[in-house]
Amino acid sequence: MPPSSRRSPTSRFLNRELSWLEFNRRVLNLAVDLNQPLLERVRFLAIFANNFDEFFQVRVAGLKDQVAAGVATRTPDGRTPRQQLAEIRSRVEELSAILEECFQEDLTPALEGAGIHLTDWDRLDEHTRKAFSKEFHQRIFPILTPLAVDPSHPFPYISNLSLNLAVTARHPVTGARRFARIKVPSSLPRFLGLPGGGVYVPAEQVIAAHAELLFPGMEIISTDAFRVIRNADLDLDEEEAEDLLTAVELELRRRRFNQSVRLEVGPGTGAEVVSLLRDELALSPEDVYVCRAPLALAGLMELANLDRPELCHAPFTPIPEPNLTAADARGVDLFGALRRGDVLVHHPYISFRSSVETFLNRAAVDPAVLAIKITLYRTSGDTPIVNALIRAAELGKQVVALVELKARFDEEANIEWARRLEKAGVHVVYGLVGLKTHTKTTLVIREEAGVLRRYSHIGTGNYNSRTAKVYEDLGLFTADEEVGNDLIGLFNYLTGFGSEPAYSRLLVAPLGIRPAISALIRAEREQGSSGRIIMKMNSLVDPDLIDELYAASKDGVQIDLIVRGICCLRPGVAAMSENIRVRSLIGRYLEHSRVYYFANGEAEGKPQCYIGSADLMPRNLDRRIEALVPISEPNLRAVVMELLTISLADDTLAWRLDDQGDWWPLVDAAGMHQADTHLRLHEFWAARAQPVQ
Repeated sequence: MPPSSRRSPTSRFLNRELSWLEFNRRVLNLAVDLNQPLLERVRFLAIFANNFDEFFQVRVAGLKDQVAAGVATRTPDGRTPRQQLAEIRSRVEELSAILEECFQEDLTPALEGAGIHLTDWDRLDEHTRKAFSKEFHQRIFPILTPLAVDPSHPFPYISNLSLNLAVTARHPVTGARRFARIKVPSSLPRFLGLPGGGVYVPAEQVIAAHAELLFPGMEIISTDAFRVIRNADLDLDEEEAEDLLTAVELELRRRRFNQSVRLEVGPGTGAEVVSLLRDELALSPEDVYVCRAPLALAGLMELANLDRPELCHAPFTPIPEPNLTAADARGVDLFGALRRGDVLVHHPYISFRSSVETFLNRAAVDPAVLAIKITLYRTSGDTPIVNALIRAAELGKQVVALVELKARFDEEANIEWARRLEKAGVHVVYGLVGLKTHTKTTLVIREEAGVLRRYSHIGTGNYNSRTAKVYEDLGLFTADEEVGNDLIGLFNYLTGFGSEPAYSRLLVAPLGIRPAISALIRAEREQGSSGRIIMKMNSLVDPDLIDELYAASKDGVQIDLIVRGICCLRPGVAAMSENIRVRSLIGRYLEHSRVYYFANGEAEGKPQCYIGSADLMPRNLDRRIEALVPISEPNLRAVVMELLTISLADDTLAWRLDDQGDWWPLVDAAGMHQADTHLRLHEFWAARAQPVQ
C-alpha cells in the first residue's frame, strides 16, 4: 500500500493530526500485508478501526469545538482548525476505502478458506437461518427494546459508539410511516456465531431479519444500521471539585451526552433516514460517512482471538531477568541482588511476571519492608499489581497508590479498582490539580540493620500485566540512594502540598524535562559532526524541541529518531534537517518505550542515556507529571545502545519518513527483508537467559 502522495504546505513542521492518520495507515498496512498470519491481519484491522474511533472522539471533537468557538489560530504547520477538518475528511475517506476493500475483497475470502465463514444473512442457506433464528428467539429477542419516534415518543438518546438499527415501518391499513430505533445490545458479540463455530453474521443483520417480531402488524420498509461517535473528552473543573473521584464519576455520566462528531451509515441507507439522524444529532453533511463494510469493525478483535494458533504468530516465551531469577533460585533475597547492581528489564521479551510482579509481591510480604509507593496510570482491577498492594496493606505496611482518574478511556475502570484499594487500607491519592500523573514509578522502603534502604523501579510502561505481554517497554530497578531520595521527594510532592523539590538524578516534568533535554541537545551541538543523538518515543510534536534538533542538525550532529506514531519534524530538508533520519517500527508488539541517548563525547566514554514515561509533546512536557531516569551503569547503557542499534538496522518492520511527510517501507539493498527487530530482540534476550518454565 503506497503512502499518501499529498504534499504539505511549506513549513518547518508536519501537521500533528495528519501525521497520526499516517501512523494509522501503517497499522492498516499490516492488515493488508499477505506475509502476516491471517488472524494477525484481522487483529490489525480491528486495531485500525479502534484507533479511528478514538481519533474522532478526541482529536476531531477538539477541532470541531474550536471551529464552533470561532477559533482560527493556526497550528505550527500553518493550518486552521477548519482546514485541518477538511484535510482529515479527505484522508479518512481514502483510508476507509482501503479498509473496506481489505475486509471485503481480501480478509473475508481468506477467512472463508480457513473455515471461518464471515458472511451476510442474505447468503445463508435455509438450515443455517433456522439455527440463527432459534438463537435469536432464545438469547436476543428478550433483551431488545424498540424505541418509536412520534409525538409522544421523542427521539431517543444514541449513546457513544453504540450500534443501532433505524427501522422504517408502514401501517398496512392507514399507510402511515413510522420510525423506530433498535439498539444492538453491547452484551452481544459483534459477529454472532452458532454453537460449534464456523459461521458468523453481523449482529445487526440477524436482528434486522427478525424486525417484524418487534413491530407486529407493521410492514417493515427498511432496517438501516447506523452508529454515532461523540466527543469523549471530560469537561472537568478540577479546581472547583471538592471530591475529584465524585467529580470524575459525574462527568463520565455527562460524557454519554456529549456532542456527536461522526455518523456512520451503511451504503443503502435512504436519504430520509440520513436526514432525520443528522437533524436529531445536530450534524452537518461533512460529518456523515457511508461505510461499505460492516460498522464497528473494532469488533473483529473477537474473531482475531479465536483459538486457531495456526493462523497466528508463533508464541514467544518471555525470558526471566537473569539477575533476579538467579537470586531467587538460590534463596537469596531479591533486594540483595539489586544492592549488587542496577537491573534493566525489557518487556515483553523479559517476563513482567518474573520482574515487576515479583518485585512487588516480595515487597508485599517481606517483614523488613515498611512502605510501598506507586503511581498507577492504566492497570486492571484483577492485576497481580493491585493484589500485591492490597496484600501489603493487609499486612500493615504503609501503601500509597497515586491513581490517575483522568486516564482517557480508563476512567471508569480506574475508579473501580481505586475503591478496592481504599477499602483494603491503601492510601489512594488522585494527583495534582491541572496535571495528569503519567509517570511509571515505584518506591519500596526496607529496613536493613537499622538503616532504611530505598529500592526503586522507573519504567516506560504502565503497571499492567495484560499489556506488558504485547507492549514493548523498558524498566530500571535500582537501589541507588539518590534515585530513591528523588522518588521520596516526588511522592511527597504528589501526596502533600508545597513547592516541587529539586531532584538529583531524575528529570521530572512539568518543570525539569524540557530544559534538560534542550541542554543535552545543545551540549551535543558542541561536538559538531562528532555529535550523535538517538531518540525513541511514541510521538514527537513539541515545536521548540524540534527546533533544537534542527539547530543540532545544522551543526552537523547525526540524529536518528525512532518515532512510532506522530512525528511533526520534517527530516532531510537541506540546510535544516539533512542530518536527521526518522523511522517508525510497526509490528506484533506496540513500540512503547521512550529512550533518549546523547553520545556526549562517546569516544571518552561519557554518553548519557535516559528512559522514562515522557514523549516529546507539549502535554507531556508541560501538563503532566513525568519522570526520566538516567542509565548510569556503563554495562546497562551498552545494552540500551545495542537495543537501539537493532531497531535502527530493521528493514522489515521499519518505515522511513521523507521530507514531505510521506512514510516508505524499508527493504535492504537487494529488495529483501532481512532484519526484524522483534525477532532479533527475542534472540538477543534468549542468549542471556533460559526461558521461563
